Amino acid sequence: MSRKSRSITRRTLLAASAAGSAAAMVRFPTPAIAQSAPFKLGLLTVKTGPLAQGGIQMEQGVLTYLKEKNYTIGGRKVDFVSADTGGNPAGAKTKAQELVERDKVDVILGPLAAFELYAINEYVQQVKMPTLSLAAADNLTQRTPNPYLLRASATSSQAMQPMGHYAATELKLKRVVCVVEDFAFGYEQMGGFQAAFQKDGGCVVNKLWPPIVTPDYTPYIAQISDCDGVCQGFAGSNPLRFMKQYASAGLKYPVVTGETGADDALLKSFGDEAVGLVSCCPYTLDLESDGNQRFVSEIMKNYNVIPGFYAAGLYVNCQVVDAGLKAAGGDASDKEKFMAALKSVSLTDTPRGPIKFDHLNNVIGNFYVRRIGTEGAKYGLKLWNKTIHTYENVSQFWTWPEKDFLAHPVYSRNYPPLTKC
Repeated sequence: MSRKSRSITRRTLLAASAAGSAAAMVRFPTPAIAQSAPFKLGLLTVKTGPLAQGGIQMEQGVLTYLKEKNYTIGGRKVDFVSADTGGNPAGAKTKAQELVERDKVDVILGPLAAFELYAINEYVQQVKMPTLSLAAADNLTQRTPNPYLLRASATSSQAMQPMGHYAATELKLKRVVCVVEDFAFGYEQMGGFQAAFQKDGGCVVNKLWPPIVTPDYTPYIAQISDCDGVCQGFAGSNPLRFMKQYASAGLKYPVVTGETGADDALLKSFGDEAVGLVSCCPYTLDLESDGNQRFVSEIMKNYNVIPGFYAAGLYVNCQVVDAGLKAAGGDASDKEKFMAALKSVSLTDTPRGPIKFDHLNNVIGNFYVRRIGTEGAKYGLKLWNKTIHTYENVSQFWTWPEKDFLAHPVYSRNYPPLTKC
């Protein structure tokens, strides 16, 4: 495919993104009024498969920020390229290489999934490409940090650790069954939940791992027993099917989840089966701040959709790039200096509230515990995520000393192990 054939108008791109186009690569032309070389911004997202719901919102978050800023970041006009990875590791690596070697981007935003980030990690380091990830891959800001990776969203376990604490101390759950997709994000989510839940006196009695493409969760739901609660960590559109099938099976155990399992963008599609679902997320639609209200207003004006974690996460990434590029005097050519400027960014007016970064390049910020109900619903929604508790300045290490946390293995399918309880 030639570069010319990938060029489209701004209106076409916005329409395609809103409709969830599955085009593999789209190019956003720089406005003709640019007075210097454009700043080239690349996005790795997903527009096909079960993760597409989040991937489409990622692109909408970026484009909303660019439109709000007249396609200018750090004083430079922006040339934006969006690549569809297909939601798999091989696709992510191929598209990352295209963004770097063909499109000559200055920064990569994304990808979405932890297994995608693990797949491109070595390449990103080799080519010294500043990458602001939404993907959560824990160990890349922990035991094996990547100096060219900056994460303003959360590690896989960062939301689930406070959720585990809240489930044990406030919801008073004692015995929980965990169920989540059989891939890296799922393993790390449930590892974080289990470690924190058990630290506060709870016990995980079973962990179930359906494949990411599972049309029928009934065989897994049938294994949920001997508990007083369930923790699900599904992503994309999968939470919708799981919660509906869970309710259809007649199960009444309370359900908790992390940042993706009750995403605000899913509220319009949830029904009664989701009422009472408790989640913990670094973004919440009901945050009454100027930064969030401006973000929600712009997303709805541009796309007529309710934004969630995926859109907010990419909008925040753009804020970080904007602030970092300004601090670097608009010069991204020296990758080490540009990365140093990005790492030093501290923001207060973002859709998720204040953020800063730790010495391993991962975000420290607020995490919100919400419960789905009807109280306070806005924007034409019948259901609403109402914040019931805010954890401030949450680190990727939760309440453990960093040294102690890093002494144990990265959370995995088998770590922490199940113990008899």
